[in-house]
Amino acid sequence: MDKLMEFLPFMLEGAVVTVELFVLTLVISLPLGLPIALGSNSRIKPLSILCKIYVWIFRGTPLLLQLFFFYFFFPLVLNIQMNAFVTAVLTYVLNYAAYFAEIYRGGINSIDRGQYEAAHALGLSKRQTTTDIILPQTMKAILPPVVNEAITLVKDTALASSIPVIELMKATNSAVNRTTDMTPFFFAAIIYLIMTFVLTVVAGKLERHFSRYDAKGEW
Repeated sequence: MDKLMEFLPFMLEGAVVTVELFVLTLVISLPLGLPIALGSNSRIKPLSILCKIYVWIFRGTPLLLQLFFFYFFFPLVLNIQMNAFVTAVLTYVLNYAAYFAEIYRGGINSIDRGQYEAAHALGLSKRQTTTDIILPQTMKAILPPVVNEAITLVKDTALASSIPVIELMKATNSAVNRTTDMTPFFFAAIIYLIMTFVLTVVAGKLERHFSRYDAKGEW
C-alpha cells in the first residue's frame, strides 16, 4: 500500500495531463468543426470537395495511426520538431474536428427547408439566417452526439500513451510495472469515471438550457 501511495501523486500528474489534452482538444476542435461543416455544404465545389476529403481522411483512419504519423512525419520529413504533447493536441484536434464537422453538418441538414424560405421572405441575409436562425436550432439537435464524442475523447486520451506523453494511462502502467500490483488500474478507472460523470452533469444542464429554445427560435 505504501508503494501505491508513493505513485499516486505521479498518477494524479498524469490525470492533469489527460485533462489538459481533453480541454485543449475540445476547445479548439469544437469551433473548428463548424467552418468545415459549412464548407462541406458550400456551393463552391473546390471548397466542398476539400472539406469532404479532410473529413474522409481523418474519420477513415485510426487515431492511433494518426498519432504515429504526426509524431514521426514532422521530424523526419519536414524537419519540424514538436514535443509529444503538442503533437498529441494537434492530432486530436484535427481528428475530432472532422467528427464534429459531420455532427454539425447533420444538424444543419436536419433543419427544415421552410426555415430558410421564411428567412429569405423576411429579407434576412444568408449570414443572418445561419447565425440567428439555423445555428441556434442546430445546437439543440447536435448536443447529444457532441456529448457522446466528448465522452469518447476522455477515453481516447489514453491512446496518447503510445507516444511519449505521460498522461493518466501511461502513469498508471508505470505504477503497475514498478509495484507489480493491479490496484493503480482501479484508481485510474475511478478518475476516468469521475471525468465522464462531470461531463454528463454539464451536458444535462446544457440540454435543459437549449430545451427552452422552441421551433420559432424564441426564448
